Amino acid sequence: MSDPSEELSPKPRRTDLSAAPAEARTFDDSRDIPALIREAAVALPDFDDPLFGERFDSFANAKVVLLGEASHGTSEFYRARASITRRLIEQHGFNIVAVEADWPDASAIDRYVRHRERPPKDFRPFARFPTWMWRNREVEAFTEWLRDHNRLRPMARRAGFFGLDLYNLSGSMRAVIDYLDKVDPETAHVARARYGCLMPWSQNPATYGRAALTRGYAPCESEVVAMLKEMLESELGRAHDAADFLDAAMNAHLVQGAEAYYRAMYYGSAESWNLRDTHMFETLQALFDHHGPGSKAVVWAHNSHIGDARATGMGKEQGELNLGQLCREYFGDEAALIGFGTHSGQVACADDWDEPLQIKTVLPSRPDSYERLAHDAGCPRSLIDLRAGQHEELRERLMQPRLERMIGVIYRPETERWSHYVECVLPEQFDAWVWFDETTPVTALATPQDEVQPGAEETWPFGL
Repeated sequence: MSDPSEELSPKPRRTDLSAAPAEARTFDDSRDIPALIREAAVALPDFDDPLFGERFDSFANAKVVLLGEASHGTSEFYRARASITRRLIEQHGFNIVAVEADWPDASAIDRYVRHRERPPKDFRPFARFPTWMWRNREVEAFTEWLRDHNRLRPMARRAGFFGLDLYNLSGSMRAVIDYLDKVDPETAHVARARYGCLMPWSQNPATYGRAALTRGYAPCESEVVAMLKEMLESELGRAHDAADFLDAAMNAHLVQGAEAYYRAMYYGSAESWNLRDTHMFETLQALFDHHGPGSKAVVWAHNSHIGDARATGMGKEQGELNLGQLCREYFGDEAALIGFGTHSGQVACADDWDEPLQIKTVLPSRPDSYERLAHDAGCPRSLIDLRAGQHEELRERLMQPRLERMIGVIYRPETERWSHYVECVLPEQFDAWVWFDETTPVTALATPQDEVQPGAEETWPFGL
């Protein structure tokens, strides 16, 4: 992508995570930690209460606020992020909502909330597994609010909804070609030829990585890189709608990132993970570049993406970086990383990839986890500020590495310790932690494969 503006130059952070003194990690016991948590915890009201969002005003000076989740199927996490984001947009000038979703799918939502032209009729956003992650009542309520918020504002002042991820290879190739068909049919012909290399794998791109490995080279890399380079260097964006050009350019960027990602899957998990989170960070940078120096972003992603990887076993033992780490390294104190946690309840999830949605009971948190400390504190809904200078005794006590639970779209209670717990240092991982002691699952909406009831068109985009 193009180089970011001078405002996006890397900024130093007050504390170097790698330089934390070793003695700060040695403790006698943790018997008084729940009491310290009770003292530091700020109670959170109902999600619709304006005070909920106000509790997070101390993070509003950041350029990017990253809001996590401890699972991809918990209603409280979505509703909390929506409440915080509404406050940041209405009162603090945030104009970018960037989420852990693919660009072409999120673009359909962006067109809806910013009152732009609809996508092609045959495009169905969030139609692939895991559909419930974004096609749910909680996200629908937020997008309806955002659409209403933008209604009377000029286009330049409307807050947008954008995807950072790279899984929807076929959707992005289709979007690039559709755009070029409208503005430059000759270049569209070139794109068809270049993307033709990937087309056989577009519906099941994981098999591309196996083919590339078997052949011992990356057969499509040069073609997708050339297409992206040509898109970014062309004059198309100056002659046509800037938002449409951004869509096309970012979809071309996704195709390039996805080609590398699916190829790397067969060389090692750390490499593919790092490619994915680097892609998310580069997409976020491109959004800042496109929206100008005064732009501010809220990111919605899993704790594993937004908590600083250097403070987790992912980074220390597996060599994985993530979006939160890259934002801290680049933006310094202008990046606020806020994690979420729960003790028990229910979650929307699946047994395995591409399997049906289930509602499962979340096991009570382990005795050796951060979650158990928060549960024992007895604060059912709370915010804990973990930044340096705030609650120093608690920060010191929490510096001892402990387990932290991470549930994605897959939840396996029978192997929970090995499947879902990672050793972390919470105050280095996050700037704050949002706690809900007991949680409930998201409410999934119908998918395009389900029977659509009469009148569903009125609820576009989720009614499609």
